[in-house]
Amino acid sequence: MLSFATSELTRAGVDTSELDAELLLAHALGVQRAWLLAHPEHPLSPQQETTFRALLARRAAREPLAYITGRRWFYDIELYISPQTLIPRPETEELVERALGWLQKRPRAIAADIGAGSGAIALVLAKHAPPDACIYATDISAGALEVARQNARRLGLSHRVIFLQGDLLTPLPQPVDLLLANLPYVAQRDAATLAPEVAQYEPAQALFGGPAGLDLIERLIAQAPSRLRPHGVILLEIGHDQGRAVMALARRQFPRARIRIHKDLSGRDRILEITSAS
Repeated sequence: MLSFATSELTRAGVDTSELDAELLLAHALGVQRAWLLAHPEHPLSPQQETTFRALLARRAAREPLAYITGRRWFYDIELYISPQTLIPRPETEELVERALGWLQKRPRAIAADIGAGSGAIALVLAKHAPPDACIYATDISAGALEVARQNARRLGLSHRVIFLQGDLLTPLPQPVDLLLANLPYVAQRDAATLAPEVAQYEPAQALFGGPAGLDLIERLIAQAPSRLRPHGVILLEIGHDQGRAVMALARRQFPRARIRIHKDLSGRDRILEITSAS
């Protein structure tokens, strides 16, 4: 069955066909992948085979694996994922690492994750930030916030995050020390270049940031001066070709701030950091 599934997914253009076949079969059987690989002789019941073939057909149609299984690991937490939210990416873990490093030195800081989606960023902060840190998570989508709240309950972190619905910084009840966000930054003109998993299944509202991909980032930076406490920090994930443009946007609103672009592990521009001077 694994050999058959791998061939089907390869034919459908799935790059990780062997791994996906194993994860789908493990999901169909209700076991961990390690158990699956340790018991290659295990016979499938007719019901299990039917279930597996149905899952396989969905993946062959390029539906993302995370939406099929409803699960995705991010940093060190397993999240429930639904089609109402973007699927967390590994590169966003670099944003989280920088935020946690900053928070560890400021145990009573107030942080806000803007555009929280599934809650990935806010919940990792909630798990690892100092216990006296205050963490907000905002999203304009009620459906996305419900997914985030479900994840908070599953992880036992509901008491650590305050979820707020609204547009960007509008719902925040007070200025904060740390603003961080992975906002939609894909340019509309690049839609045709996206993989089918992204273009056909992930929510457009969470992907596209206008013609150049900068609409929401520009709006957040414009709102930030009145919402950031003295010597506060903004960390934003950006597209690999947006470094120069976001630097200019940041300089316009924060002329006296320290502004830097951090590269990801592939050497591409990935994170905008603004440290307010006052």
